[in-house]
Order: sequence, then structure tokens, then C-alpha cells
Amino acid sequence: MGVESHLGIRLADYDAKIRTFIPHYGDLLDAAAEVVGLLSGRAPLVVDLGTGSGALAARVVERVPRARLTGIDADEGMLALAQKRLRGQLAPVVGDFLTTPLPKCDVMTASFSLHHVASRRQKATLYARCFKALRPRGVFVNADCCLSTTARLQALDRAQWHAHLARTHGSRKATGFLKAWAKEDFYFTLADEIDLLRGAGFEVDVVFRRDAFAVIVGT
Repeated sequence: MGVESHLGIRLADYDAKIRTFIPHYGDLLDAAAEVVGLLSGRAPLVVDLGTGSGALAARVVERVPRARLTGIDADEGMLALAQKRLRGQLAPVVGDFLTTPLPKCDVMTASFSLHHVASRRQKATLYARCFKALRPRGVFVNADCCLSTTARLQALDRAQWHAHLARTHGSRKATGFLKAWAKEDFYFTLADEIDLLRGAGFEVDVVFRRDAFAVIVGT
């Protein structure tokens, strides 16, 4: 499913609209890019899974100017946006990152794309493939929705997300967005994400966490 049908927005409006949908969007991407800058070398090969409009990739280049970027995305329109944003610094690969071969690399990144992986088994397989594709001392960084473990905290996180949406779209639309997305997106708990990454062989840290959103690092 493409971004236009999934979110109900025009591709040209994506970068403006996504901030109204995702709380702490800029902070999450900044934290993800910062850790790439801290842990990668001077000219790493970076593979971005579900690269979208290239927002995270662009932040990575700001911090690591000599980074070489490959973006994998099934949505050709979004890849075109990413290429335009990165002015030719992104090598685009049209395909589903669940089935597209992952090239050997130093860094693997993802932002708000891995919640499209439907099952624990699929995600475990993906993380194992990521681990295998990374070179020694490689880094995996993911910014996404990661649920709290307990029902009470999940309810609080949902309320915060609803409040964020309501500020721009109104309460009724906010409720509709969350209901619709829950049918199409698959949110794992933070504990499950850590467990799956460790199962693939990674050492895991959480470098940013606020409400239902986190930046997870695997090394």
C-alpha cells in the first residue's frame, strides 16, 4: 500500500502532514541521525529501509556528509521525493525490504516503516537478515512506535497520541485516524522489539523514548 492511500494525503504534502500525525517526529529523526553520526565511520554505506521522503537519510547526511546512501522503498513516488531531497546522493531501490536483497553495509536505518511488518516471525526474519548484512561494528537504528508493556501505560500513550492529532485535525478525526491505522499497522511493544533484536544477535540500547515512540539501536 502506497503512502497516498495509507495516510490519505498527497505525496507533495507528506513532509508537512507527517508532523501532524506523529508526535515528536523531528526529535525522533534527530536522535536517530545523531546516533548514526556517533557510531558510524567517516564514510559509511547506509541502507535505509522504507526510506519514504528521505527525511531520516537527509539528517544522516547532515551529520555524516561522506555517507553513501541506498534507499529501499516499494513506493516509487516516495523514492522520487527522496532523490529530489538528497540531490542525487541516494541510490534508490524499488522493492519491499522484506524480500529485496539487503546489500552489505555499515549502517542500517528505518523510520516509521517497520511497523508495516505484520508478524513477530516476519520481523525476526528481517532482523536476522539485517544482522547478516551489516559489516563488523555495524549499526542498526530504528525510529518507530513502540508500545508500552502494560495496558495502563498503553492507554496513556494512546491518549497522548490522540491529543497530538486532535490539536490539528480535531478529536473526531483523531479517533478515526487511530482506528484506521490500527487495522493496517502492527505495533510491537518496546520489550518485544528489544527481544527480537537480541534474538538476531544484536546488543540493544534505547537512545530516545517518549510516549509510544522510541529510537532503538542495535550493534
